[in-house]
Amino acid sequence: MESRYREVYRSWQDDPRAFWEEAAQEIDWFSPWEKLFDPEAGIYGRWFSGATCNTCFNAVDRHVDGGRKDQPALIYDSPITGRKRTYTYGELKTEVSALAAVLQDLGVGRGDRVVIYMPMVPEAVFAMLACARIGAVHSVVFGGFAARELAARIDDAAPKAIVSASCGVEPGRIVAYKPLLDEAIRLSSAKPENCLILQREEQGCELVAGRDHDYAELVGAARREARKVPCVPVLATEPLYILYTSGTTGRPKGVVRDNGGHMVRLKWSMFNEFGIAPGETFWAASDVGWVVGHSYIVYAPLLHGCATVLFEGKPVGTPDAGTFWRVIAEHGVAALFTAPTAFRAIRTADPDASLLPPHDLSRFRTLFLAGERADPDTVKWAERTLGVPVIDHWWQTETGAPISQNPVGLGMLPVKYGSPGVPMPGYDVQVLDDAGHQVETGKLGNVVVRLPLAPGSLPTLWNDDRRFVEAYLREFPGFYKTADAGMIDEDSYLFIMARTDDIINVAGHRLSTGGMEEVVAEHPAVAECAVIGVADALKGQVPCGFVVLQGKASGDMATIEKELVAMVRERIGPVAAFKRVVPVKRLPKTRSGKILRATMQKIADHEEWTMPATIDDPLILEEIAEALRKPAG
Repeated sequence: MESRYREVYRSWQDDPRAFWEEAAQEIDWFSPWEKLFDPEAGIYGRWFSGATCNTCFNAVDRHVDGGRKDQPALIYDSPITGRKRTYTYGELKTEVSALAAVLQDLGVGRGDRVVIYMPMVPEAVFAMLACARIGAVHSVVFGGFAARELAARIDDAAPKAIVSASCGVEPGRIVAYKPLLDEAIRLSSAKPENCLILQREEQGCELVAGRDHDYAELVGAARREARKVPCVPVLATEPLYILYTSGTTGRPKGVVRDNGGHMVRLKWSMFNEFGIAPGETFWAASDVGWVVGHSYIVYAPLLHGCATVLFEGKPVGTPDAGTFWRVIAEHGVAALFTAPTAFRAIRTADPDASLLPPHDLSRFRTLFLAGERADPDTVKWAERTLGVPVIDHWWQTETGAPISQNPVGLGMLPVKYGSPGVPMPGYDVQVLDDAGHQVETGKLGNVVVRLPLAPGSLPTLWNDDRRFVEAYLREFPGFYKTADAGMIDEDSYLFIMARTDDIINVAGHRLSTGGMEEVVAEHPAVAECAVIGVADALKGQVPCGFVVLQGKASGDMATIEKELVAMVRERIGPVAAFKRVVPVKRLPKTRSGKILRATMQKIADHEEWTMPATIDDPLILEEIAEALRKPAG
């Protein structure tokens, strides 16, 4: 069919208030808004000011009341443990209500924070929805983060309670969560009053008397008693959750997501952007610790009345490169949303897709890729293999939903390889030079979004309005700085080329090289260091550390490299994939002392580069190139 995109986007441009007022009719409100958009509220304005609502009610209760009680809501599929379980909307409400009752018994109420440090198990979803039900603010921390990273988030959020598990299960190993949690609480100055611990069969743990409580025991009792907890009305502008994203330096940035705008934006996206109807099965193969997991494993599919797949596994190795095809066929998945890394891994393990034919993918319509740049080779391989449209799209933790996409529900536009599509309603995307002037069509520059941002985008950072302004708004007045570089072509397609700061993308996980540098610099043998992201065929990028060693230490580089890798693994977590350290005599710098990381990255990626005008000593760049030519390890 002919795409309605241009018409719909123009209707938003012509009257954004009318556009979002119509979209908001898809959400049930306890009381209406006083102002659809209040430009005087918050940093740049707030959406649905004065309205009251509840996200859990819209994601669960209204479907139970509206005839979907016996429809699948959450499909748990864990090839790592061999467990599967489907929860209907009615069963989901029972589980969420029981946990909400327990949280209330532990003193958690409206506005209190709850940190969720969980593997990919149904209880993680129950915990998010239970917090939303009682008006508490959840902060999910990815289970792969080490104790210090968790401690930093505990300190910033100051949670009243933590919901966690005894362990996570990875291919070939068990990750003990409880010791990491205990160490994080020891390190943090903010001490939670209570911890609710899910004991997993694979490995249990000891509970701390007076602080820790057994999840199954307390929730089981509440379930048997059929405890009913009503959904607490909250303001649309109150926070639903805090999700921490790596900052370039110092403590992590707590992205705030409000209740009202978040629901409106996600509900609108499910059909218009992803082409999914209520009752269909949607699968986002991500983790609940990341924004994709928040938006498209949990909230958007449930707000839309879909079944959503919670997958505890890997694209390869659980047990093989055919596991994605098995899940799609077995659960009747209509659309899959994953990172390009997953398909690079599948292609590497099974280039001819020999594991695909036994599986019936007749109900599968669309593959969506995001989280990192989708290289054309991977997109074309997926198109050939699956015979369905493959849609790249681009967004950020801060926006909570796509900024640009090829909108399937509105009718697909022609695919342009290397582009994540066109701007979505709510986003007036511009490309500016460093002075803030609009660049010519097709020219590279700073990708920015004109204020106000769409509903559901972050209104600020947790307890840090000043940092929000400094990080996102000050450099380009009147615009939100995405910190991405890119260009827009003559057809309004956006091309994202690179990050403009030190955040790198490792297999879809945004990680700070600055944070890794802080760890590396603590080693007694390291005098100076720099960490950059180097292009990797499988993960998109992997970190590479350059170190200038102290005196005699240069003779024992193998030992130092092992120690540095272990330090980063302990402090940041295995997710960082930090494995290579390159010894150098000195680091290239500007005359003012700034390390030329961008130029180092271009050399490492074998890209064209020009000699920086401000470099202190041009010979250092050849030394860097020579060091990189030596075999890794």
